[in-house]
Amino acid sequence: MAISGRFVALLAVGVALVVLLGTGWAGLVWVGVVAVAAAVDVLLAADPGRVRIERRMPRLARRGTVADGTLVVANDGGRPLRAVVRDLWEPSTGYAPSRVRVVVPAGERRTAQVRFAPFRRGRRRTLGVAVRAFGPLGLAARQRVLPAPAELVVTPPFRSRRHLPSRLARLRELDGETTLQLRGHGTEFDSLREYVRGDDVRSIDWRATARRQDLVVRTWRPERDRRVVVVVDAGRVGAGRVEDEPRLDTFIESALLLGALAAAAGDRVDLVVLDDRVRERVAGATRTDVVQRFGETLSRAEPGLAATDWASVPDAVAAVTTSRAFVVLLSSLDSVGASGDLLAVLPRLTGRHTVVVTSITDPAVTDAARGRTEATALRGGPIVGRVARLQAGAVGAAGRDVHRRAAAERTLLDADGVADVARRAGAEVVRGVPADVPPLVADAYLRAKAAGRL
Repeated sequence: MAISGRFVALLAVGVALVVLLGTGWAGLVWVGVVAVAAAVDVLLAADPGRVRIERRMPRLARRGTVADGTLVVANDGGRPLRAVVRDLWEPSTGYAPSRVRVVVPAGERRTAQVRFAPFRRGRRRTLGVAVRAFGPLGLAARQRVLPAPAELVVTPPFRSRRHLPSRLARLRELDGETTLQLRGHGTEFDSLREYVRGDDVRSIDWRATARRQDLVVRTWRPERDRRVVVVVDAGRVGAGRVEDEPRLDTFIESALLLGALAAAAGDRVDLVVLDDRVRERVAGATRTDVVQRFGETLSRAEPGLAATDWASVPDAVAAVTTSRAFVVLLSSLDSVGASGDLLAVLPRLTGRHTVVVTSITDPAVTDAARGRTEATALRGGPIVGRVARLQAGAVGAAGRDVHRRAAAERTLLDADGVADVARRAGAEVVRGVPADVPPLVADAYLRAKAAGRL
C-alpha cells in the first residue's frame, strides 16, 4: 500500500482542527474518516497484477545521443486503472520521464512516449516496472513491481567519425578512384593498358602484348582483403584518466575509426580486447557491420587493475592470420617500467607484421613542463634578489611549482625514451593528445597502405 500527497494534506487538515478548536477529539475523528476513506480507496483500486507491460525500444543507443521508445500499459482487469508507472532503468540510461501517469479503462491499453539519453556506455538492464494503482479518491494505492526484463546496449559515441570522410578521400586517391593517379603504389593487379613512355618495363604483360600486337602493361593498386588486427589495452593503462576521460575511451575511438576506414578499403578487420587475458574478440568485420560490431563489443569493455598480458598478443594475432598483417596496439608508452612487457614483445611482432603503437600525451603534463624555462630563470641575476624578498609562503609555493615542472619534464623524457625503444624495435609510434590519436592512427594506416607495407 502507498499513500498520496492528497492523503497527507487531509491529515494536515486534522492537525489544523486540533489547533483551532483546542480539542483532540475533532482531530481524531477526522483522522479516522481519512483512514477509512483511504482503505476504501485501496479496495476500489485496480489490481496491478492484472497489468501487462510492453516496450518498443531500440536495442542499441549511442552514448551522448537520444533514442525514443514507447511504453505500453495494458489493463486486463475489470476496473479502470489510474496509475503511476515507473520503469526501473539505471540512472545512466537517462530514461525520461521517470514516472508516467496513465488512465487505462478495463480491457484497453495506453501508450506513453519515453526517451533514452545515455551518458555511460555498456549494457544497461531493467528487471521490471513498478505500478502504483490508485483508487477513485486518489488517497492510497496498491503497488507492485511487475517483471519486465529488458536491455539497452549503449555503444561508444564515435566522436572521431568526423575524421572519416577526409581519410576516405585519401583512400580513394590511393585506389585510383579520383582524378589523382598515384604511380608505383600497391602490388595488387588492377587492369591492363597500353604502354606509354616512362612506364616500368617490368610491368609489361608479354602474353597480352602478343595477343594485341602492341605493348601492354599491367597497372597496380593498393592491396585489398588484407588483415588488420586492432588490439585494445583494457588493463590498468586504460584506467588512467587524461582530460577527465579514461584512456580506454581514446583507444575505443581509435579502434572505431580505423575499423571503419580499413573495412571501407576492403580489408578484413579483427578486434582483440585484452587485459590479463583476452576479454572480447571480433573476427572478420566487414564494411557493412564493422561499426556496429565493434561498438557493441567495445561497449562492454571496462578498464581493469590487472597488468596487460602482452606476451599473449603474438599468439592472438597468429590465431587471426598467418600472413602479414597491420597490427595496431592501442595502449600508451609511459615509461620503461610500465611498458616493459609491451616493448619485450615488439620484436616478435615487427619481424612478421607492420606494427603501430599508440602513446597518449597528457596536455596537463605538457603545460606543466613548458613552465620549466621560467623556473630555470630563477637561478640568475636580478631574479634571485626578487625571489629573496618574497614571503616564506610564496617561496614555498614557488618551490612546489618547480618540482611539479621538473616531474612533468621527467615524465615526457621517459615517454620519449620508450618511444625511441619501440621505433628501434621496428614499430611506428603514434603519439598525441587524446583527440589527435584516432586520426593519427588512421593516417598511419594510409601511409602503410600507400607504401605497400600491409
